[in-house]
Amino acid sequence: MTTLTLSDLRKTHPGADQPALRGLDLTVESGTLTALLGPSGCGKTTAMKLVAGLSQPDNGDILLDGQSIRALPPERRGVAMVFQNPLLFPHLTVAGNLGFGLRMRGLPAQDIAARVGPMLSRVRLDGLGDRPPAALSGGQQQRAALARALILRPRVLLLDEPLSNLDPSLRDDMRDLIRDLHRETGITTLIVTHDQAEAVALSDHIALMLDGRIAQHGRPADFYRHPASQRVARFFGGVNFLPGRVAQGQFHAGFGILPLPRPAADGPATLTIRPESVLLGPGPGARAALVRGCTFLGTQTRIDLDLSGTALQALVAPDSAAGLAPGQGIGVTLPTQALWVLPDPA
Repeated sequence: MTTLTLSDLRKTHPGADQPALRGLDLTVESGTLTALLGPSGCGKTTAMKLVAGLSQPDNGDILLDGQSIRALPPERRGVAMVFQNPLLFPHLTVAGNLGFGLRMRGLPAQDIAARVGPMLSRVRLDGLGDRPPAALSGGQQQRAALARALILRPRVLLLDEPLSNLDPSLRDDMRDLIRDLHRETGITTLIVTHDQAEAVALSDHIALMLDGRIAQHGRPADFYRHPASQRVARFFGGVNFLPGRVAQGQFHAGFGILPLPRPAADGPATLTIRPESVLLGPGPGARAALVRGCTFLGTQTRIDLDLSGTALQALVAPDSAAGLAPGQGIGVTLPTQALWVLPDPA
């Protein structure tokens, strides 16, 4: 297995007003599946192409197990990339597509056949090896493209938005397949996506890119419980940002004082709590609030609240919101363990 390291990568595309990458630093640990997440235009695909050797950085380095691959051509990097569109060779069969890279490496036909058959089974394409790519569904074509990359036994696998062109049901199947294959192979994998839910469901770690840099890198739960900034919190659905001041382990807000679950520096600060962590109803420590609005969202209901002049939002099960109406008073509890003082107020 292989550790991928991106060190101070910088890239400005010809004619662009702004850099695509502004000093990107990232380590993808050996054998992990990491999601490179971010909005459109943040530099995700640029970073992926630099790793694959399809583009060259203006500055910085790309290392596999500490050895630079920046000067190597794509075919010698030990990196395989699956694009958003499958890009299968239309004049070859599915089996021919899977075996193409092995033929380029000079493997004999019997060895290629011995690897193609099992790989077709592994990606659930049994019996379809003799078909042309055009005879496959979109999901089957993407599985074939994934198999064509995996059969090369790369040191690092790159997946560029592999689910974005699939219908929701096919997307779920493909996501499960990627996770299963990763568990089986243990190949260090970097997957680019703009979908926060997809990144959380797929990955061991998430690297969130904003403006050409990594804004936060950690396990999926970290982005919900301990966001590095307000921008990070908002990207993951955070909406509650309470102004106040930290003093001696307590947060002083307009609606009162809250004990903090962990130390924070004294001074002006912003407190955040996930809307799904806000508890409604009577209970120890409940504070009086006013319901401003209720919005049914299907699996949840959003409750907009006024907590002594501070706007607050809660997400609850629809049954829990039954009977609530604007103007109604209700008790609100902000559990201590769910509070997080943002390190960066911006």
